[in-house]
Amino acid sequence: MARVVSVNVGAVRTVEWHGRAVSTGIWKSPVDGRVAVRGVNLAGDDQADRRLHGGADKAVYAYAAEDYAWWSAELGREMGPATFGENLTVEGLDLGALVIGTRWLVGTTELEVSQPRQPCFKLGIRMGDAGFVDRFGDAARFGAYLRIVREGDIGAGDQITVVPRTDTIDDGITLVELGLVTRNADVGFLERIIADTAVAEAWRDWALRQRARQ
Repeated sequence: MARVVSVNVGAVRTVEWHGRAVSTGIWKSPVDGRVAVRGVNLAGDDQADRRLHGGADKAVYAYAAEDYAWWSAELGREMGPATFGENLTVEGLDLGALVIGTRWLVGTTELEVSQPRQPCFKLGIRMGDAGFVDRFGDAARFGAYLRIVREGDIGAGDQITVVPRTDTIDDGITLVELGLVTRNADVGFLERIIADTAVAEAWRDWALRQRARQ
C-alpha cells in the first residue's frame, strides 16, 4: 500500500559554500500532525528562489523510501527522510514509472504528477559534495514534483491512492523518460513532450527550443 512516511518542511537558511553565502530551503525536517497544502506550498515550507524552485508545477516534491534505501547502499550510510529536501517521503510507489498527469488522492488533497527533479548545485551543498548533482542525475532516481489540484492537508501515515491518467491516446510520458530526455532527445519524443499539456510548461518550452535546433 502506498503511503506517506513523513511530511517535511523547512525555512530558508543561509549557508556558506566555497566562500560565498547561499540562501536555500533544501534543509527540511519531518513534522508531526497534519500539514496544510495551499496555493503553491505546504504550511511552514519555503523556497529561496521561486524562479527555479517552487511555483505551481513544483508545489510539492516527493521522494521514495525505496530510493533512499538504494542510496543508503550506494553511499554506505543511512539516508533518512528529507535528506534531498522533499516535502513528502513516500513508500510503496515506483516514482520513476509514474506517468505525468497521474493524480494522487492523499489526505484531503488531490495532487498531480508534473515533472521530475533536475537538481541544481544546492543539492550538492546539502550533500557536501558538488559532484553529487551529476551522480543524482546518473542514477535516474529523480523523485516527483506535483502540482496542487485540490487544497487540503496531509499527515504521516496517509494512504496514497493513485488515479491513472485516461486522457492520453498513448501510454503517456513517465518521470524517468522525461528526466533522461536531456541526454538523448529525438524529434519524435520532443513532439510528444510539446503536445502533452500535463507536462510542465518549462519542459514543453525546452522541447520547442530543442526541436528548432534539429
